[in-house]
Amino acid sequence: MRTRSVGDGVQGLQAWFGGRGFDRHRHDTYAIGLTDSGVQAFDYRGVTEASLPGQVVVLHPDETHDGRAGTRDGFGYRIVYVAPARVQEAARAIRGGPSPLPFVKEPVAVNAALASAIAGAFRLEPEPLATDALVLALTEALLDADPCCATAIRPPRVDGGAVARARSFLDAETARIVHSRELEQVSGLTRYELARQFRAALGTSPYRYSLLRRLDGARERLRAGEAPAEVALAAGFADQAHMTRHFKSAFGLSPARYRRLEARSVRRRSSGR
Repeated sequence: MRTRSVGDGVQGLQAWFGGRGFDRHRHDTYAIGLTDSGVQAFDYRGVTEASLPGQVVVLHPDETHDGRAGTRDGFGYRIVYVAPARVQEAARAIRGGPSPLPFVKEPVAVNAALASAIAGAFRLEPEPLATDALVLALTEALLDADPCCATAIRPPRVDGGAVARARSFLDAETARIVHSRELEQVSGLTRYELARQFRAALGTSPYRYSLLRRLDGARERLRAGEAPAEVALAAGFADQAHMTRHFKSAFGLSPARYRRLEARSVRRRSSGR
């Protein structure tokens, strides 16, 4: 069993159980899980449910449930726990006003949006803007799965000035992790309003935009001949390995290889070849 803190009000758990997993209990959070292997069986709202690989389980706050393997082979799953306050804040931004918490009637379903968000949660860095993007994606999918809420979802009205201020701030802050409250102060929007408007205007999330600007800065430093370990710290990454994962994902090669190729290119230009 492996737990991780994704961010404020968001926790993740990855586990495998053979036989009985856990006794009857309840959370004060949403519990949104993806079954990875085997059959996950549980009692919930007076019914015995079963989730197969690829299916998503949605358990609502303060609802009693248990968990066990549905076969002798055991089961594995990943689950994200999200505080209702975070879901409600995101739902308000999505619906453009006060919103009840979404309620998903079917606790087990095939839901590609929720499955993608859960899988992504276990690849995310525990950074504030990344957590905001996750909560927004989960909430959008929960609202879409609730017939009472889905019809009230509004396309975002973009405040161009607010988005431009946030973008300029992220362009300037390429040596550290930017916090959600900073963008709220700069833009005058809530973190979820900004995230929706930013994506509508620029096609990406504030987190992804910030990450790529930091990587652009790292690339410039590597081109200038700086060592990858020094560049990682200058770009606000925890260590070289942390930067390398993101650098390869964005550019298709490691920082060290990029630096070598750039140095070779400079030598060729200098020699006139």
